Amino acid sequence: VEDIVQEVYDAYRTNHHSSQYVLQREKHFHYLKRGLRQLTEAYECLDASRPWLCYWILHSLELLDEPIPESVASDVCQFLRRCQSPQGGFGGGPGQHPHLAPTYAAVNALCIIGTEEAFGIIDRKKLLEYLHSLKQPDGSFLMHVGGEVDVRSAYCAASVASLTNILTPTLFAGTAEWIARCQNWEGGIGGVPGMEAHGGYTFCGVAALVILKQEHLLNLRSLLHWVTGRQMRFEGGFQGRCNKLVDGCYSFWQAGLLPLLHRALHARGDPALSMAHWMFDQLALQEYILLCCQCPAGGLLDKPGKSRDFYHTCYCLSGLAIAQHFGSGDLHNEVVLGIPENCLQATHPVYNIAPEKVARAVMHFLQYPVPSLDPASAAE
Repeated sequence: VEDIVQEVYDAYRTNHHSSQYVLQREKHFHYLKRGLRQLTEAYECLDASRPWLCYWILHSLELLDEPIPESVASDVCQFLRRCQSPQGGFGGGPGQHPHLAPTYAAVNALCIIGTEEAFGIIDRKKLLEYLHSLKQPDGSFLMHVGGEVDVRSAYCAASVASLTNILTPTLFAGTAEWIARCQNWEGGIGGVPGMEAHGGYTFCGVAALVILKQEHLLNLRSLLHWVTGRQMRFEGGFQGRCNKLVDGCYSFWQAGLLPLLHRALHARGDPALSMAHWMFDQLALQEYILLCCQCPAGGLLDKPGKSRDFYHTCYCLSGLAIAQHFGSGDLHNEVVLGIPENCLQATHPVYNIAPEKVARAVMHFLQYPVPSLDPASAAE
């Protein structure tokens, strides 16, 4: 992999000036636009992940600042309505059993659309009942009824509950403590207590604790040491675990941790924090994404030699946005490699949708009280 990346970097530096780093916006837009309406047979294996496809594409479009036509947004809403289960939550497709992963994706997609139609699709009472049905005595959550437990489920549950104003102390009793037990000797977080630290699980664990306002339960310094060590010295991108290869998707799963850690350490009064840059090499990550992860025909990918897909398009662009934008408000600082047009819209590091979409969803659902559950549902 290093040899292939070396070839890419050498070829670029031989033929271009550094200002020529270019995000192929138009090509990515057309790739994403086609995917919203029609997919090739290669995507048949993702039949149980169709809300994810909606989310990956819609979020990529919002990062590129491409408006979603009203007719398309309404069609997505009605499709996701068909994915909603009578039991609560969303399945991977119409008529499929509910699962926390597509539930997270569906709620995020609806919040990106952000219309009354989109918000009105979410059955909050049934969603709350469904989350209670997955809650385990130790504070963890099942991914689906009869399914596995890991830290992804805690994050998915906390994310959808906080966005839709159904987060209650009872629902998440013991969850923060369970997540903290997933931090291991490396400093990162594994899927369950005692497992190897992994970038995706670490993001999910930290983001869930931020939502629950319990990130202080972690050893933050150990976590910072682990995640900064995952940025590859040569490639500039991130790996997911120790001794693994670089992968474009970890541009978000790992780099997205740094704003969360920055916030937690700042709240603790850490005097050594920069107020202009995240604690990773933002330019090196942008270089890896722009030179090694763009498909010439549009879309982004894992690494040179791999195929493009909507998953990597979403998370490469999300990581690029994290690397370009530091802070917010008066402390906002842009660090953009290449031409100014490379700058993406910012993304919320906890939810990975636009910050204004998070605010709109939260304000909308705060108008409504938390649904009351019958004792049988709450006790499940």
